[in-house]
Amino acid sequence: MKHIFSMRAAAAMALVGSAGAAPLGLPSAAKLSVVTTTPDLAAVAKEIGGDLIEVKTLAKPTEDPHFVDAKPSHVVTLNRADVLIEGGAELEVGWLPPLLESARNDKIAGGSPGLIIASQGIRMRDVPATLDRARGDVHAAGNPHFLLDPENVKIVAANIADHLSQVDPKDAATFKANLATFKAKVDAKAAEWAKELAPYKGAKLVTYHNDFVYFADRYGMQVIETLEPKPGISPSAQHLAQVIGAMKTANAHLVLVQPYQNRKTAETVARQADGVVIDYSQQPGALKNTTTYFDLMDTLVKTMAAALQEKK
Repeated sequence: MKHIFSMRAAAAMALVGSAGAAPLGLPSAAKLSVVTTTPDLAAVAKEIGGDLIEVKTLAKPTEDPHFVDAKPSHVVTLNRADVLIEGGAELEVGWLPPLLESARNDKIAGGSPGLIIASQGIRMRDVPATLDRARGDVHAAGNPHFLLDPENVKIVAANIADHLSQVDPKDAATFKANLATFKAKVDAKAAEWAKELAPYKGAKLVTYHNDFVYFADRYGMQVIETLEPKPGISPSAQHLAQVIGAMKTANAHLVLVQPYQNRKTAETVARQADGVVIDYSQQPGALKNTTTYFDLMDTLVKTMAAALQEKK
């Protein structure tokens, strides 16, 4: 597979070469070319960059960000980028490094202002004391699914504004103003979300993957089990039976599943534990009418509140 990708990457770089190298400087009217690894980062970047940037995303909204299908077109996109925003915390470690190696773009190389690592400044959860592959696909830097916590999204937005200002100093004031507007809206909406979920503090949840702990912690909920026995490991019948038993004991009724996860497995568990399956996503665009970060959070909060009220 790596050999196949290398051949494809070589072809992509030939295409890049035939089109000419990306210019070192930006024309005064040109927009910054911003590439993000995932749609949630793109949604935040658009809030900060506005009309001054053009954003492209490598992963599809319905694609598992751990296992993105690397394509030769991604090499071309990265070669022409002024800025790259990646989640960090090893979220993209399985597919992004070879793309960057093939893209050969100093603007987004490590240590350059054009590279933004979203996890920087985040108080990471689930940081392992020791690394042991027997525990599954555990991330050394901690759990990388942090953007469903509104406090974290403000940190990421500030990182983006800072780096965009370094890459494009003439528009720094605009980026700073957009950041202030975005943070104010996050604070206002976060108060609404907290109020809507307040009656359900202490609710017990089950998720497919360990990807919901930041949201649960923010709103006083508890993820008691995951359908995966270990991160990245498919569930066995024995483990699912344990999950069902745990749900009954804890009076937990919600099973959360993302588009790329096995919904039939979630349905089986929910049915046997008198629960319901909640279709959710961390990526704008995966669910209907979730274009922005605020759309995404609104949909998630309302869906969860309705389900918890029904099972109360």
